[in-house]
Amino acid sequence: MTTGGKVTTRCLIADDQAMVREGFAAVLAAQPGLLVVGQAADGADAVRQARRLQPDVVLMDVRMPVMDGLQATRQILDPAAGPSWPRVLMLTTFDLDDYVYEALRAGASGFLLKDATAAELVHAVRVIAAGDALLAPSVTRRLIADFARQPRANPPLPSALGALTQRETEVLRLIARGLSNTEISDALVIASQTTKTYVGRILAKMDLRDRAQAVVLAYETGLVTPGGSVRDE
Repeated sequence: MTTGGKVTTRCLIADDQAMVREGFAAVLAAQPGLLVVGQAADGADAVRQARRLQPDVVLMDVRMPVMDGLQATRQILDPAAGPSWPRVLMLTTFDLDDYVYEALRAGASGFLLKDATAAELVHAVRVIAAGDALLAPSVTRRLIADFARQPRANPPLPSALGALTQRETEVLRLIARGLSNTEISDALVIASQTTKTYVGRILAKMDLRDRAQAVVLAYETGLVTPGGSVRDE
């Protein structure tokens, strides 16, 4: 959303704990360019408010009454719900790591620990709003471990992967390893802007929302495997 020439990120906070909602809202509201447009105490209410308020970012707790955060995320990001989708930032704790993979499959763009500092919260919202994924190394490792426990038996590569150039495929593999744009640039010895261009092309060609979905795709298709190998095209 743009107001007076400045971009404003509209945020919706969904958590069944009032203190968490209000604390996050107070932090975000104090930041320039961030606007809290609503608060929801359960997943069903989050879905209703997301459709009515059309926020840019939804901070979504995993465990909530009436409807949990995973189901709420699926409904909010359902293509049939409308032409515009917000980014979803899952609020989680260490003991909820088992939800990481399912949340990514539901379309979440990243994760934030509920005991995050104010600075970490603001940074997370800005990263998600900018269209990037927020996948901490620990989250990526957990995702890889999940695939290791449930190995895919050489699944067929989707035809869309054939649209990627050799360099784009290489970049996708590095994204799946959890590398940042800067790290990818260093690994391939290319300019950071070139890396950003490659990432944008990959997301567009594969019809992916962000890097989080790219990570899921790379592992689900077997393009990258948990053991560290990559699959030839």
